[in-house]
Amino acid sequence: MAYEWIIDALDETWTSIDRLMRPKPEEAYDAKTACPGWSVRDVISHLLGFEVMLHGAPVPTYEGPWPEYVHNPIGELNEAFVQARRGDPGSEVLDQFRDASTRSLAALRSLSDGDWEKVGWSPEGERPYHRFQETRVLDSWIHLQDIRDALLQPEDDHGAGEQIVVNRFEAALPYIVGRKMHCPDGTVVQVNLSGRLGRTVLLEVSGGRAQPLDSTTEPPTLEITTPVPIFWRRAAGRIGAEAFLSASATHVRGDLELARAFSEALNIMI
Repeated sequence: MAYEWIIDALDETWTSIDRLMRPKPEEAYDAKTACPGWSVRDVISHLLGFEVMLHGAPVPTYEGPWPEYVHNPIGELNEAFVQARRGDPGSEVLDQFRDASTRSLAALRSLSDGDWEKVGWSPEGERPYHRFQETRVLDSWIHLQDIRDALLQPEDDHGAGEQIVVNRFEAALPYIVGRKMHCPDGTVVQVNLSGRLGRTVLLEVSGGRAQPLDSTTEPPTLEITTPVPIFWRRAAGRIGAEAFLSASATHVRGDLELARAFSEALNIMI
């Protein structure tokens, strides 16, 4: 199967959530995460809600005013599923999540290559189904780290999910530099990511777009060096722009104002 690697990444990530939470007491589900307003229970409810919705379950009716951190229809959908299970024991939510994720994995394994290529709805708009499921890996893997951080049990996780997350955020760098930052033509930005999944990305703005460069003979307008975990946490909005720049492991050379603009623009999660 052409997209078995996506299924494997989902399986690994969802299994890690279940394995982490299965022995935990009920109070562990009340731990606050980096997601505004959400506990560990809420994060699992969100992941569960999305899977049961994809299986045809209706979106619950939300009661009351939307929290201030809900900014769009996807946020409203997520919050409705979270609210619906907020009074349930965390262990029951986890059981439901395991059942739903097992069902989802079985359904994915039954798809043909043509099914994976079909274009349809996704939180990012109309996309091929493989792109949609890759986004499910992105969301699920980052929420696994949210849970680990909330429980003060971070792990140096280098599984298939992290590879997808880092690749996706790297792929967004031309959009960040060229479109979000509105850098003038001739601007050269170099991003050095350190660690096992480290890489260097060199971009030059031309015609309002940031294009990859193989090399440059002149110093970049901006060069930022940071570890992979700090990079993805900022891209996912788990740390602020100032925390990203002031981290002891983040080093900036070149235009400091451009560095601040980069850090602000780097947050790209919905």
